[in-house]
Amino acid sequence: MFLSDQDVTELTAWRRKLHTMPEVSGDEHRTAAEVASLLAATEPDELVSGLGGTGLAAAYQGNDPGPTVMFRAELDALPIEEITTVAHRSQIPGKGHMCGHDGHMAILAALARAFGRQRPTSGRVILLFQPAEENGAGAAAVLADPRFAALNPDYAFALHNMPGIAFGHSWIKAGPANCASCGLKIKLSGKTAHASMPETGTSPAPAVADLIPALTALRTGSLQSDDLVLTTVTHVRVGEPAFGIAPGSAEVWVTLRTVSDGAMAELRAKAEALAREAAERHGLQVDFSYHDEFRHCTNDADSVAIIRAALDGEGLSHEAGETFRASEDFGRFGERSRSAMLFLGAGADYAALHNPDYDFPDGLIPIGARIFMRIAKDLLG
Repeated sequence: MFLSDQDVTELTAWRRKLHTMPEVSGDEHRTAAEVASLLAATEPDELVSGLGGTGLAAAYQGNDPGPTVMFRAELDALPIEEITTVAHRSQIPGKGHMCGHDGHMAILAALARAFGRQRPTSGRVILLFQPAEENGAGAAAVLADPRFAALNPDYAFALHNMPGIAFGHSWIKAGPANCASCGLKIKLSGKTAHASMPETGTSPAPAVADLIPALTALRTGSLQSDDLVLTTVTHVRVGEPAFGIAPGSAEVWVTLRTVSDGAMAELRAKAEALAREAAERHGLQVDFSYHDEFRHCTNDADSVAIIRAALDGEGLSHEAGETFRASEDFGRFGERSRSAMLFLGAGADYAALHNPDYDFPDGLIPIGARIFMRIAKDLLG
């Protein structure tokens, strides 16, 4: 075993320290500094900081020629108030590591310790700590950073802990792994009026009433047939919170979700057409903006085979599982590398991701590290 009991104890304590100091997407400065300190102690051959914002990448070079293999973890937390009573609960009001990215960082920290002690025989290992995963902006920023081109991974691997799957059991399948998604904000503009004379204004309320069921009706397909189309209205605002004003503006926020990027382009066009029709019907102006844009995540078949071989080599159970509705900012790396993500069970009855009572199960740190290390050994020796 490449990790000692002392390593596991120290990495668990480090994970819990990260848990107390969550930072949201794009603001991961203290977290990045903590990671940089840990990585520097392992004396990597190269340490790149400020990658795509607050990201970091550590490189460990082997003596012989070979591929470059990248493993990715995420730096950011969520704007969620934690309600657990654990001693290491968040110390930052309104923010928490409710997705387990602190645990994913600890898994990569284990690899940093291992490769700091002994480099791979061949090729190169890259440990990437990505910023801004939760809002879908981080991977694009990392890829756009000119310094990433020099890292140039041939393979990219990631994992995500997943409540609802038996502890330590993995789901890994070729093809679609995570859906594409984006937030569409529809702004409707009319004319305000005194509430006693609503006929002198142009209210967007009737258009909103038309739009909500129309957008919801765009839902179709299923994950099983890889043609899921899902629309979720997440927020509606009509006018001001006052009794004396008939509204003149409104916003409808809707999350669009599809299995593929191509289907997402079609869904965007349909949603915008519905909003334009409603606006025209009710004499309104309409504007659109997009937020939290995630590309689809598709697992390369050869990379999946590599992961499965590693799981078998470690004696860990796994199955194909299914495509997840939730989006993941790892998909963009598949544009540059042969990539795949696995889902590592946090427990069949464990608190769900993004819930205020969630806390990463520390027992997954050595399991995740074993999986990644076996992949590296199989590819690089």
